[in-house]
Amino acid sequence: MKEPERTAIIEALLFALAEPIEAEKISEVVGCEVGEAVSAIEKLKTKLERENRGIRILKLAGRYQMSTADEFKEYVEKALDNRRNTPLSQAALEVLSIIAYNQPVSRSFIDRIRGVDSSSSVSNLLSKDLITEAGRLDLPGRPVSFKTTDTFLRCFGLSDLTQLPPVHQENLEFSDASSTEGGEETV
Repeated sequence: MKEPERTAIIEALLFALAEPIEAEKISEVVGCEVGEAVSAIEKLKTKLERENRGIRILKLAGRYQMSTADEFKEYVEKALDNRRNTPLSQAALEVLSIIAYNQPVSRSFIDRIRGVDSSSSVSNLLSKDLITEAGRLDLPGRPVSFKTTDTFLRCFGLSDLTQLPPVHQENLEFSDASSTEGGEETV
């Protein structure tokens, strides 16, 4: 298969898929080496940027996804007029930051940090696909835990969670000296 055809197939895959896809999966589908797939993706990414096209290719946690170019985002939002694009409340931002920095975490952990019930904010973040269920924790009652999604990374312009700004430890107050793992107390 010639390079232009491989690139066209990869462009079609990225366009058709609603979620990020690994280079390994792309190479498997296309029938080429992973390095060839990554090279084709990077060339396509550069071409789209150079030509100031309306779409871009994002790299999210080692996976690739096609997305609207930032400079055209407002037009797409107007066309969609979607409630999912409404700004997050202060409470939702607090909950999202707790999850992002401590994931996976249970709702009771979030409530304990905030000092108020967070179920409404958690539901709102789930509906906007900024967080998702991450399974159940090995704690009494086996509570559901939450983690951030690729949508969270894309919305905040991050490639992965290591790009989150550092938390200033001197500003944190801990109620006790219990050991924590993954944001949850262990007994």
